[in-house]
Amino acid sequence: MSKLEQLQSDLEAALELAKDEQSFLQEAEKAVGQLNSELRALEIEALLTEPTDGASALLTINAGAGGTESCDWVSMLLRMYLRFCERRGWQSEIHDIQEGDEAGIKSVTFEVSGENAYGLLKSESGVHRLVRISPFDSNARRHTSFASVFVAPVVEDEIEIVINPAELRVDTYRASGAGGQHVNRTDSAVRITHLPSGVVVQCQSQRSQHQNRDTAMKMLRTKLYERELAERQKHKDVLEAQKADIKFGSQIRSYVLHPYKLVKDHRTDREDHEPDAVLDGKLIGFIEDYLASKLK
Repeated sequence: MSKLEQLQSDLEAALELAKDEQSFLQEAEKAVGQLNSELRALEIEALLTEPTDGASALLTINAGAGGTESCDWVSMLLRMYLRFCERRGWQSEIHDIQEGDEAGIKSVTFEVSGENAYGLLKSESGVHRLVRISPFDSNARRHTSFASVFVAPVVEDEIEIVINPAELRVDTYRASGAGGQHVNRTDSAVRITHLPSGVVVQCQSQRSQHQNRDTAMKMLRTKLYERELAERQKHKDVLEAQKADIKFGSQIRSYVLHPYKLVKDHRTDREDHEPDAVLDGKLIGFIEDYLASKLK
């Protein structure tokens, strides 16, 4: 029995018992909460369908205008993401860091490894805005700081082309050529169609069907390799376009610590009135809402 089926069974049992004993209503409510959580997890997993969603993630955080204030904001965001990674049991490694002139961090790049790391963290790309009473202002005035976050998948350079024979259609036909006594009287030419991609290759230059098939398979591997390279470049171009769109003033999320406490995602309108918890790594709700909004 799957976990979902077990939770459903527990809920049904608790509801049946609650007819005679009210105390079982609490058990039913608990089962409903667990069932909703499991369904939400399955929904999010279903959204992670891109080839790079399972890859490690490379995050870069840059300070915006605001000097020391923004540098301090970068250090706060770095801590937030590292705490989020710890909560999920992911590994993180800082590759490059530039300290601020007085305090904080101007720029930091770090890698995150874990299940669906890029798929989940890609929702964090954008401008993050902080509003608070500045600890660096002797007059205790309110300041607004900006920092940009850019997330990219870590893709290995090696491309392994695996061809499933069941996904190939092989046709043979008589090779064309000059007439006379040397005319090809057998179906030695080979045409191979890769059904998932629609790529078609054919060869008739060799004397035997076996040789033509081997050559056609080499041609197919080359074409599929080129196709994969083109797909990766296309994905890279999309990421670079997103990076170019990250401009200060078009923030994706605001973290307000004064005069009230609120974290709001401007893409989904999700709000959390406990910014301290969010800055301590409580991010999954914002990430799940964003992914769900992309489905809608």
